[in-house]
Amino acid sequence: MSSNRLAFKFIDEASERLDKFLALKLPDFSRSRLQALIKDGSVMVNQQVITKTGFDVEKGNVVEILVPETVGSELVPEKIDLDVIFENSDLAVINKPAGMVVHPAAGHDTGTLVHAALARFTDLQGIGGELRPGVVHRLDKDTSGLIVIAKNETAHRWLQEQFKSRKVEKIYIALVDGKPPTPTGRIEAAIARDPSHRKKMAVVSEMKGRASITEYRTLESFREHTLIEAHPETGRTHQIRLHLAFLKCPITGDTVYGRSHPSVEMKRHFLHAAKLKITLPGEKTPRIFEAQLPAELLAVLDYLR
Repeated sequence: MSSNRLAFKFIDEASERLDKFLALKLPDFSRSRLQALIKDGSVMVNQQVITKTGFDVEKGNVVEILVPETVGSELVPEKIDLDVIFENSDLAVINKPAGMVVHPAAGHDTGTLVHAALARFTDLQGIGGELRPGVVHRLDKDTSGLIVIAKNETAHRWLQEQFKSRKVEKIYIALVDGKPPTPTGRIEAAIARDPSHRKKMAVVSEMKGRASITEYRTLESFREHTLIEAHPETGRTHQIRLHLAFLKCPITGDTVYGRSHPSVEMKRHFLHAAKLKITLPGEKTPRIFEAQLPAELLAVLDYLR
């Protein structure tokens, strides 16, 4: 594998941590990646290999770093049609169909969004030294709608910070069984891994889980169902599904947290990521992206009406 050697001279009077100094000099690299390169022996100070990330760099020191070129992904690109809502050199906003898994995992080693993105986007620069798209947030397999992927490490870190600081606004459309206790509301219920079923999440006491908040409002009422708009302020796994089930009005078709037999004939659950408000890398004004309900969900609403 070929590498690029970069050298920097430390000129400040006060000493600085090695990893922090490199992060300032190489803003396109994540702190974790630089720390990994240090630990792997790819960094020298005054021609001495340093593997301690907290090593103090002092005035006059020359820091050299050997940066490996981005390597190809072990994943095989797959030509799968993607509904790309928006794309630039940094990222892409995709309207994911229900049934598609976002990231490769056990039992899903082909046909994922990542496989499709590898084939669709030819300008990927890679994340963490590997030529692959950066998945910042995820949607469940049977949840359709908007998802953002980063094409390079700088955009990936920018987007991560946007989500971490809760600057991203997400709106979901859900059909639920029954009716919420109030037309609008705010659900605050901590979430953690279900101790009895490791593949499931559960609402737990505040001391045992991570704080989770979802706001909702009613859009349309039916005899036995309600169409709602859900706004998650946090982004926990299965959060909207769990919170609505916690209100005794689980998402229609959700056989994990709701009824084992759907109240309406469906092959998926009725949850769609409809709107995303986010500030893109290098921009100051947020953009709003939208994805209309897919045909199979519109058909359910037509049936109920």
